[in-house]
Amino acid sequence: MNATLVTEAGDVRWLRSDVALAAAARRQAGQLARSICLSEERVARVELCVTEMATNLLKHAEDGALALRVVRSRDRAAVECLSVDSGPGIDDIQGALRDGTSGSGSLGIGLGAIARLADAFGVHSLRGRGTVVLARFWAGGPAPDPDPVEAGGLTRPISGEQVCGDTWAVRTAAGDSSDALLLLMCDGLGHGPLAARVGDLARAAFRDSRGTEPAAVLQDVHDALRGSRGAAVAIALVDLARHRVELCGVGNITALVAGRDSRNGLLSMPGIVGSHLPRLRTFDAVLPPGTALVMHSDGLSDRWKPADFPGLLAFDPSLVAAQILNQAAVRRDDAGIVVAVHRQP
Repeated sequence: MNATLVTEAGDVRWLRSDVALAAAARRQAGQLARSICLSEERVARVELCVTEMATNLLKHAEDGALALRVVRSRDRAAVECLSVDSGPGIDDIQGALRDGTSGSGSLGIGLGAIARLADAFGVHSLRGRGTVVLARFWAGGPAPDPDPVEAGGLTRPISGEQVCGDTWAVRTAAGDSSDALLLLMCDGLGHGPLAARVGDLARAAFRDSRGTEPAAVLQDVHDALRGSRGAAVAIALVDLARHRVELCGVGNITALVAGRDSRNGLLSMPGIVGSHLPRLRTFDAVLPPGTALVMHSDGLSDRWKPADFPGLLAFDPSLVAAQILNQAAVRRDDAGIVVAVHRQP
């Protein structure tokens, strides 16, 4: 039975904080909203929310950016707006969500109104370290019901490049069932268009593979990347029925099961997918409810600890990915991360 694509990386429009941020964000968010056929009333909501997010960044953040994109989940599409900054953080989130609370000089609608206007909303803040705000607007009706395991990710290109060599994707292991999900994390060697092309090839091979086990899917990706510059790739299988995750990886991909204050690493083997493939080995770990599988490229430091992110795993996986990238992407490199959160029943 053919597998079903759940979600995957797409083009992310990163807008750095500067005096033109609000106008640029409003224009680009409106374009994305119209591209998925949102009504003009819904387009106006998107533009209003992203303008407020941009204005808050300019007024209160030490440094920050907006990430705007279209995300897809199975047969649904949405505009997703992420605000990411490096501090100073929000001391009283509940107070900030009350009506009438807004940054000086902003539109005055505040985070509380953004939360009501968006189909999905979240905010996570670390004092002195940074805040991530998420607002998502679905096309074609209300937000889909959450699955027991939800997945999402984020990529950011190296400074000076428009495209990213890191990519990710999530699909079912077989059919339409969400009981077993396969995840891809790929870091195309180098930067720029050639690295991004490797990522595109890897993602296509992942989608088309008939494999249901990580090693078989990785072999298919390797075959598709022959003759390219190659990549570091990890394939993970999240088995909800057994509450376990299996991983087969080659190259420098960090993979771990994160709990509230614990992390259990999963190993990848040395090599280059598409060039030098070692004997494949699969490692496994328990994935109980309330934990998350996190996979990321070496564009993020692997020294971060779940305890540094109190309360984060309760949020949408896109927000989880954005906050970890926000805090751990310390190197001048492409950065990519994918997260699968096993929800509490």
